[in-house]
Amino acid sequence: MFLLVAGAFAQTANSPFSFRGIGDYYGNALAHNQGMAGVGVSNPQYFYLNNQNPALLVFNRFTVFEGGFIGQQNTIKGNGPSEKSGNGNLNYLMMGFPVKRGKWTTSIGLAPFSGVNYRTNYKDSINLDGGGTFGSVNVEESGKGGINQVFWANGVALSESFSVGVRATYLFSSIINQYTNTLPATVTPVVYSPTIYERTYIKDFNFSLGASFHEDSLFNKNYRFNVGAVYNFKSELNTEYYTRIERRNSLGGVADSTTLTNNEPGTIMLPQSFTVGLSFGKGEKWMIGADYSYLKNSLFRDYFGNSQNATDSWRIALGGEFTPDPMALSGYLKRMTYRTGVSLEKYPYFINGKPVDDFGINFGFTMPVSRISSLDFAFKVGRRGTVQDHTIEENYFKLYFGVTINDQFWFIKRRFD
Repeated sequence: MFLLVAGAFAQTANSPFSFRGIGDYYGNALAHNQGMAGVGVSNPQYFYLNNQNPALLVFNRFTVFEGGFIGQQNTIKGNGPSEKSGNGNLNYLMMGFPVKRGKWTTSIGLAPFSGVNYRTNYKDSINLDGGGTFGSVNVEESGKGGINQVFWANGVALSESFSVGVRATYLFSSIINQYTNTLPATVTPVVYSPTIYERTYIKDFNFSLGASFHEDSLFNKNYRFNVGAVYNFKSELNTEYYTRIERRNSLGGVADSTTLTNNEPGTIMLPQSFTVGLSFGKGEKWMIGADYSYLKNSLFRDYFGNSQNATDSWRIALGGEFTPDPMALSGYLKRMTYRTGVSLEKYPYFINGKPVDDFGINFGFTMPVSRISSLDFAFKVGRRGTVQDHTIEENYFKLYFGVTINDQFWFIKRRFD
């Protein structure tokens, strides 16, 4: 069962921007956070698990189950016709419960860490006879897979206003890259395509620390000010590298193959990162917040020790939520929570010598189910890169769906049967 669930993760819609490093990072925001562009490092939430800052887990007083789904559709524009692709899969499964209510809460979960899914085709020149005869060869580069994560997080309150947290994450799974050259049928009577098949398997731990401070009852009213921070440590991830060369026929079958490297051990350097956040709100009625993340990706090193021309990257997000009347006895729409947010991200690499930016707009809402459970929806519309600067542009639409189930009776001793 575990393998089946893990296999559903780390799959994304086709994106040419996922070819670098270990692919696109998913982040730790859950469906309700996605409605606010991923804001969530500072703002405490009683009826949701905070998967972004372990220090905020102490606000969970119930046993919480969270499950999420993500769907995505991309439109890729280049010099030729545009291309559309889509995909959807399970996004996360997790559970948290208080070990000591208000003092110590723990959570465990399974989720994707990064995703790779790309396929590009182009023509390149080739010397056909070793002399002066040149022709063209069709080149296809593709990648799939990604990294999954299993984690255990704990949050502990040191005082009424200050808490800390730690998160231990086990990263695992494979990234597969393939490079195929094909000569036109007019050049060779029998078409064979030499292909290099590469598989990088990662299996190791990564650790994070979190902190949170909040001040209640500001201005003698029910206002709350929150500050949060998370630091992800740099890690040398144990890696196994496998590569072989294949000769494929016109039907895609493998005529013969030779293994060049058979699961040789090595490491990949995953760089450190940090996120800080501020938020301000009034009880369960409304909240606005902002998060800033910085990834020291210039320290990234692949299996061969190459940086892949990586640069440092950052992301900033601003978002908020509003509930008209959380305690309304009538009027279901008044008890729903509405969210929106915007984000801007600089990616950790250059294309055509220019940085790649990602701008997104998010919307979301929560539908309460019973008293303390909910269905959560979020939508994101964004653009990554431009045809003018990078010769390729990706416009995307993402749908997030989450189920949150709170149960207050698991760890309460029965007094009556």
